[in-house]
Amino acid sequence: MKVPLLDLQPQMQPLREEILTAVTAVIDSTRYILGPEVAGLEDEVASYCGAHSGVGVSSGTDALLVSLMALGIGQGDLVLTTPYTFFATMGSIIRTGAMPVFCDIDPVSFNIDPEAMAEILEEDARGERRIRAIMPVHLFGQCAAMERILELARRYEVAVIEDAAQAIGAEYPMMTEQGVVWKRAGSMGDTGCFSFFPSKNLGGIGDGGMVTTNEPALAGRLRSLRNHGAEPKYFHASIGGNFRLDPIQATVLRIKLSHLESWHQGRRRNSEKYRQYFSDSGLNGSPVQLPEAVYRDFPDAADHNFHIYNQFIIRVPRRDELRAYLQEHEIGCEVYYPLCLHQQECLKSLDMSTRHFPVAEQAARESLALPIYPELSDAQIQYVVETIHSFYHR
Repeated sequence: MKVPLLDLQPQMQPLREEILTAVTAVIDSTRYILGPEVAGLEDEVASYCGAHSGVGVSSGTDALLVSLMALGIGQGDLVLTTPYTFFATMGSIIRTGAMPVFCDIDPVSFNIDPEAMAEILEEDARGERRIRAIMPVHLFGQCAAMERILELARRYEVAVIEDAAQAIGAEYPMMTEQGVVWKRAGSMGDTGCFSFFPSKNLGGIGDGGMVTTNEPALAGRLRSLRNHGAEPKYFHASIGGNFRLDPIQATVLRIKLSHLESWHQGRRRNSEKYRQYFSDSGLNGSPVQLPEAVYRDFPDAADHNFHIYNQFIIRVPRRDELRAYLQEHEIGCEVYYPLCLHQQECLKSLDMSTRHFPVAEQAARESLALPIYPELSDAQIQYVVETIHSFYHR
């Protein structure tokens, strides 16, 4: 049985004619830069995420970059983030002239550890106070521990840029005087940054991204910076870039957005099937670990958060051998991420490799992503688990 890591054909086929009609309308309109489709998507994504404004940009990477620029973060500044994430998190920081300060991750969720963050922020406060922002990553579709992160941000007066590239629609429960309030990724920090790369839960037919914010003035600055800082046209009070979202991507994403909740439910359903089959096989707990955090317990919350499973991650011994074995049996799988950011070659001159983040480094050695897209059949999921069982019981 063949089980690809991701198959977009089942998602595309029922939407094909609607998408072709909408894309043709954009082509016929000759409105090829920004325009009503981009503005419509901005409003719809902002509303979906529970944010005041959305600003469409050219990619998730540029969403991070323009957020940093809009918040005035640059040369000599530091940004506190995780070493266990995609390169764009760090790359966007360095491109502004700032530098990342890494903090180890939680061993269960793989998201940034807020208590380790607290120690770093306190040390910075006793010195030059160079940390200007925190960039938590909602890794694999699960929100970081935002209540504690926001508390730290207020205490140390730093901005929060949510890297929500993998997490559109993920929710986190906040405790208030009225009880638990569920907040969606991108609505909690100063900005939220999304990617519409085709493999994401909400993916386009090319690159695209979005920044959300609850601050109208910040939204205005983001819009100016995505268009070379021009406001009005040909008058540049600041230096931005060409970070505009393409209207063809916007029109496709508007169609797909209406299906996003059902796709989330499909991924969540498949995650439960994996857990059931791993439990039935006797693999759950040993040797297969299924990382997912419970940051805190709320008496009236059904779950610790709403995980959208951009990836389904297991943690296993002999990871690379298992990966090869699965591929031999036509099962797609991937390593997210084989190297932590502080270990990357491009940072060699900065002596980052001398730093050690043991939890993140262990996750990089042991984690493996399995197929989780909504259209997976029960038989395919069962075959994946049976193949893993056969590897460890050969």
